[in-house]
Amino acid sequence: MTFLKKLGCAAAIALAAGTAQADVVMNDWTFNPAGTGKASGQVINEYLDVNGNAFIQISPTGGTSFKFTEHAVFNISQADSNGKLFPITYPTGTITATFEATGTGNFSGAFTFTGGTIRMYQNPTPGQYGTTADIYGANLGNQIAQFTVLAGGGGVVDATGNPIKNGNVSINAMAKAGDLAPNYFFAENGVDMSTIMTTAFAFTNANTVGKPESVLVSEVACQYAGFTGAGCNGTAYANAPGKYFFVSNNGQFKFNDVPEPGSVALFGIALFGLGALRRRVK
Repeated sequence: MTFLKKLGCAAAIALAAGTAQADVVMNDWTFNPAGTGKASGQVINEYLDVNGNAFIQISPTGGTSFKFTEHAVFNISQADSNGKLFPITYPTGTITATFEATGTGNFSGAFTFTGGTIRMYQNPTPGQYGTTADIYGANLGNQIAQFTVLAGGGGVVDATGNPIKNGNVSINAMAKAGDLAPNYFFAENGVDMSTIMTTAFAFTNANTVGKPESVLVSEVACQYAGFTGAGCNGTAYANAPGKYFFVSNNGQFKFNDVPEPGSVALFGIALFGLGALRRRVK
């Protein structure tokens, strides 16, 4: 077998291993909402429950195509839909998140994300989510995680750009070592995830909010998204299909299983070899 074929084979194996690992959901990991370490954390079978609202702005780009921006706020009160509220959640505080992203799509077709950021917070002051405190009370307290939204994911929209009723929206994200605060997130093998690179994904069901309440409009559309139209200029707010609208989201936030060191090393070796070969060919 030639050197090129060997490297191509190694790269294919490495990529396949990486893809397979990325598709495996992490089970029995630990989340400590108070940030006091693994021992006093809650074992999460699979996911964190997320609920919130998003303001979406659409700009047609020709034909059936469009680009969009999304700004959203989320509350995270339990895991695995088990009804066991996190110890810090009530009455002593909340776990919340903000989400901002861009993407492209087609009316009566699919949309996909091109990038963005997810930030997660632990706020020791109770009762602030859903208020006028900073941004809807969703970005207060200690930032405990930041994820970079990866290109891809998305969902299906109708002729006006609204996600189809109860439609599934997927988001893929990555956190580098240091993007998660220590003593909050622990992999199933006990490793503090603040020390490693990790990937995650979320699935939410999206539904249009017909009449968003005034605080939501003021906080998320006007303040967070910087919108200056209806609802932010002294006039009454109303969704404008095909231009801007609010959706509600409820879903699950999951981590991908942490790759085995061997597969990561193989992937790195294969890419290094291919890079060296390209330099030689030049």
